[in-house]
Amino acid sequence: MVDQKYDDMMAHYFADLKEQSSKRLAEAGDLIAKFTTIAASKGLILSADSFEYIQTTGIVAKAQNIARTLLGPIRAERDGLLPFNEIASRFPPSPHYEGCFAGPDFILMAHPCYRRGMHPINNWAPRFIDLFWRFDGPGIERYIALDEDRVRIDVDGPGYFEGDTWHGAPFNEDIQNIKSGIVKLRPPLDLESRHVSFFFADAYCVDIKWSESDGIKSFQALEIKTEKISIEIGGQSYFPARYLHAEFDLAANCFRHFDGAIQYFTEEEYFQRRDADFNMTMKNHAHVKASSSKVFKINGPLKTEDWVELCCHFYTANPLTFEYFSGEYPKHVVETLAKIRNHASKLDGE
Repeated sequence: MVDQKYDDMMAHYFADLKEQSSKRLAEAGDLIAKFTTIAASKGLILSADSFEYIQTTGIVAKAQNIARTLLGPIRAERDGLLPFNEIASRFPPSPHYEGCFAGPDFILMAHPCYRRGMHPINNWAPRFIDLFWRFDGPGIERYIALDEDRVRIDVDGPGYFEGDTWHGAPFNEDIQNIKSGIVKLRPPLDLESRHVSFFFADAYCVDIKWSESDGIKSFQALEIKTEKISIEIGGQSYFPARYLHAEFDLAANCFRHFDGAIQYFTEEEYFQRRDADFNMTMKNHAHVKASSSKVFKINGPLKTEDWVELCCHFYTANPLTFEYFSGEYPKHVVETLAKIRNHASKLDGE
C-alpha cells in the first residue's frame, strides 16, 4: 500500500512537471523562434523537439555539439578540456548562475557530471563547481569541460536554489611525509543500503594511491558508487566513477597539477574493479581500463588547503573523503550513525 502511494505521488509529480514544461515552452515561443534563427546562422537546424524546460536549469536548446558550435573556434587541450579564461573572455562567468558562462542570447554550462547524481536534469551538486568558478591565483591555469550538447536560452530566467551544502575537511598532514601506498575506504558494513544511499551518497568505496618519482608525489583517487548509480550514453548503460589525480612538487612544496575525470565502467568492468584497488594491474591479468572523460584541470601552484577543499567538493556529500583527510566522519554523520545503531540494538533486544 505504501509503495502504491509513493508510485501515485511520483506519477502526479512528473505529470505536473510535464504540464509546467509545456506551459513554459509555450510562453517562450518568441524567445525560441529568435534562438532558432541564431542557431541556423551557425549551421544548427533546430526543431520544436530541440527545446526543453527543466525546473532546475531553465529553457535549454539541445543539439549535438551545440555549445562548441556557438562558442566558436577555441584551442582545446589534448584531453579535450577548454581554457577557462578564454571562454570567459567571450562569455563572462555568470554572477547569477554558478557553473555558467553568460552571453546575450544563450548561456554555456559546465559538464553534467557536476550535477547531483551526475544527471543532466538535476541542479549543481554542492559546491565544487562554485569553488572552481571562483578559484584563481598567480600562475593558475584552469581548464573545464562544458555541457557540449545543451545551452540555456532564457538568459534572464530565474535561478534555482537548494539549501543543502557540503564542507571541506580539516587536514594538517605534511604532503611531503605521506608514504607511498594504497588505501581503500568503505562505508560501515553494518549499514543498510538505504542508509549508505542517504548518508554516504551511494558510495561503495573510495580508493586512494600515493606514489613518488623524480621529486614528484602523485595522488590518485577513485570514488566508485553502488550499482544503483548508472547513466546512459549512446544507448549503453555505464557505472560512472569520479577520478582525481594530482602532482605535488617536493622542491616547491606545493601541488603543480590537479585534474579530475569521470570513468565509465561497463557492468562487467564495474564488478571487477569495485573490490580491487589501484594495484590491480600487478595482481590481475584482466586489467580493467574504463573509458574516461576529463572534466577539469588546474595547472600552477596550488596550496594544500585549496587542493583538499576541491577534493572534498568533487566527491560531494561523501563522508569517506572527509574521513580520509580528517580521520573521522563529519559530526552530523557520526551522530546519525550512533542513532541508527542505537535503534537497531533496541530492535534486536525486543
